[in-house]
Amino acid sequence: MRVVAGEAKGRPLKAVPGSGTRPTTDKVKEAIFSMIGPFFEGGTALDLFAGTGGLAIEALSRGMERAVFVDADAKSIEVVKSNLKATGFEGKAEVYRNDAQRALKALAKRETKLDLVFLDPPYRMKNGAELMLKMEEAGLLEAGAVVVLEYESSYEYPESFGAFALRRKAVYGETAVSIYDWTPKDREESQPAEEDLEP
Repeated sequence: MRVVAGEAKGRPLKAVPGSGTRPTTDKVKEAIFSMIGPFFEGGTALDLFAGTGGLAIEALSRGMERAVFVDADAKSIEVVKSNLKATGFEGKAEVYRNDAQRALKALAKRETKLDLVFLDPPYRMKNGAELMLKMEEAGLLEAGAVVVLEYESSYEYPESFGAFALRRKAVYGETAVSIYDWTPKDREESQPAEEDLEP
């Protein structure tokens, strides 16, 4: 595993010991970034089930300004920190050991705004859409934010829910990747005018 492109191109990344995490292969990573980038001009990324941290590190290498890494596993957190050190991105990163739901609440309290989100939960968890809707409710997303959802290819997520719309889906063997765009509806348009509320 390595950084595919950008500032830290070619730097090797450590894997998490054991078989509990499933790192995104370089081939799939390259395909994901060709769909969503391939390069960025600033912005904040969130890697919610960070594993090795490879996806958000790739985003930093390609121009994202800042990234938040979250994982519930202590080994993963150690590996993320080691990979950030190896790529020189420690100063652009925040790393937290936490579960996904609690992490989203903590980020909302700090009024974090996200431009890019990587969601690669364990395949047994089918809660990608639920987590995305939580981000929407918590006001964590910038208008035009992009969510990359990675999951087992035998499972199907809806094409649209909340203000999310599927831009593209690709299947690589057992892995499926869906790219969602978040376009908030204009709240003022959706609110009825005051005179319409009169009996």
